[in-house]
Amino acid sequence: MPTYVAPPGWPSQVREPGAPGWERSAVNWLLDISPPDYRGYLTLRRHPLLLVRFALHHVEASQAACRRGLSEARVEFRDLADLDTIEAAIQTWHVEQARLLGVRRAVGLVEEALRGRRFVARL
Repeated sequence: MPTYVAPPGWPSQVREPGAPGWERSAVNWLLDISPPDYRGYLTLRRHPLLLVRFALHHVEASQAACRRGLSEARVEFRDLADLDTIEAAIQTWHVEQARLLGVRRAVGLVEEALRGRRFVARL
């Protein structure tokens, strides 16, 4: 019986590369992390390698938005909220930035697997 291995950082919603139905689970997850309108594009649903690139660009754009939000938060929010609320908002940007870093890694791993890479267990 074959053993399927998912590397560290692999999304829990996606079956291990090579396992039955893994590509379908990858497509579903990629659509879940992408803008909802992507579900309406037949080309993206039928071509996982195209979808993974679209998802990658979306995640990277979100990362850029986080960086911008962090760099502008104190000035942008100074007339909107008190200092404690602004600091809480900045902390939220940091949490989102960390989350997106993990998502970016996961998308990259899924892309590698879609391109044929198989991962092996390490002792």
